Amino acid sequence: MASDILFHLEKKSRESLQSQLRRAILNAILNSTLPAGFKLPSSRKLANDLGISRNTAILVYQGLTDDGYLVTRERSGIFVNEEFVEGLEQSKLSQKETETIDHSELEKPDWTNRFFMRPSERHYLNLPKDWRDIPFPFVYGQPDKRLFPLTAWRECSRLALSTRDMADWIHDDKIYDDPQLIEQIRTRLLPARGIHVSSDQILVTLGGQNALYLLAGLLVRQHTRVGIENPGYPDAKNIMQLFTNNIAPIPVDEKGMVVDDNLNDCNYVFVTPSHQCPTTITMPLSRRNRLLQKANEQDFLIIEDDYENEINYFKSASPALKALDTSDRVIYSSSLSKTLFPGLRIGYIVAAPELIEELKFYRRLVVRYTPSNNQRTVALFLSLGYYDSLIYSLRRKWHNRWNSVHKALKTYIPECSYSHSSGGTSYWIKIPEGISANKLVKEAYKDGVLIESGMPFFLESPAPDTHIRIGFTSIENAKIEPGIKRLGKTIDRMLKEKNTSQQRN
Repeated sequence: MASDILFHLEKKSRESLQSQLRRAILNAILNSTLPAGFKLPSSRKLANDLGISRNTAILVYQGLTDDGYLVTRERSGIFVNEEFVEGLEQSKLSQKETETIDHSELEKPDWTNRFFMRPSERHYLNLPKDWRDIPFPFVYGQPDKRLFPLTAWRECSRLALSTRDMADWIHDDKIYDDPQLIEQIRTRLLPARGIHVSSDQILVTLGGQNALYLLAGLLVRQHTRVGIENPGYPDAKNIMQLFTNNIAPIPVDEKGMVVDDNLNDCNYVFVTPSHQCPTTITMPLSRRNRLLQKANEQDFLIIEDDYENEINYFKSASPALKALDTSDRVIYSSSLSKTLFPGLRIGYIVAAPELIEELKFYRRLVVRYTPSNNQRTVALFLSLGYYDSLIYSLRRKWHNRWNSVHKALKTYIPECSYSHSSGGTSYWIKIPEGISANKLVKEAYKDGVLIESGMPFFLESPAPDTHIRIGFTSIENAKIEPGIKRLGKTIDRMLKEKNTSQQRN
């Protein structure tokens, strides 16, 4: 069957047969396997040869004809469009035009001496490429696609692509954000955190990390002193160190960031009060007020990362620092990545109008603006009530998983200790003394359990090799107990190996 040889389809692929067939024909045209004027088999013959429905073949042929790749000739059949292929060939450079002079004898650039920084040498939280295939993926910040309201998102995407809505976002003639999304953030998201601001105090970003980069690029230089929680968000340290090495590690206790003289002489202080990263501790109201008082006394500004603020299981959320701020010293940042999906990359900054105005133009130089079609889709998702419904559902599901992890840890790894919080989507765990967290991560991976080392969260070098982080948003509830049980066996094995080694010595 010539068609089967020319167009191989994978019946078990996640990609639809229609999409596979379109791509196969398209690639054959573009690489000249199907030359201009080539007559393709009829839809009936193609379907029979490939073992697919005739409707699939008809739809593919029709789509490629509408797009100009194929042409139908009455009573003759379907052919590769000669005019279209000729246009493609005209846009390609000939081999002679692409021939270059032999530069093998010339000296190549010394890239090592051209780098002013080495971002690749910093410590990151990187997942292995095969993390989805690991039986027990206790990773942080990754979604469970089974919990996402795909039908609702498709509806909002379809509405955003309507003629009326598309006219609002299709042009590249502004630096301004989608007014519908700004209004939803201003009237729906921020009041829930006790924040009431005007539209000119909000900027949409490509997630929380982009927000921090924009702030650092605009406000931080080599002499700037930045206080960061220790342990704390790794990329806060990594981003700030692109602009300054003057980083002040601020200790964290059972109430979050410690407010003491370590904050003196800071120009900016980065803090995660809702669920401290990585301990998940919620800063109490009294300490929030003390931090704001300290900021006034020492004349520093606070960068508040209010991630996961909706994820509370036992009590209402505390008001954001920004809600308590009466002197405009708090720059507020939040993101929808953890609750919607990380690949969306939508976040926002709330700050004084003067700062937002400069951030708009700085953002223009970095990314121009956050994709307008995504902004409109999110705005519709919020305005139609789907976001509130999603939060309600996630809070219940994640609470069940939070309880399952807590119960399993007490049962199978009682020798580990961890902080007790009222929310969040992970556990910060101190492992038994004498075991390396980095080694435990590697051994657990061999046993089919994926966890994160705590070392990247610490600012000092060498970092303490004493903690791990366990996330539960991407693992189904039924797998949590057996996964923690297997992790417990890995720890037991490492403890026995340690004791045996000590006895020999």
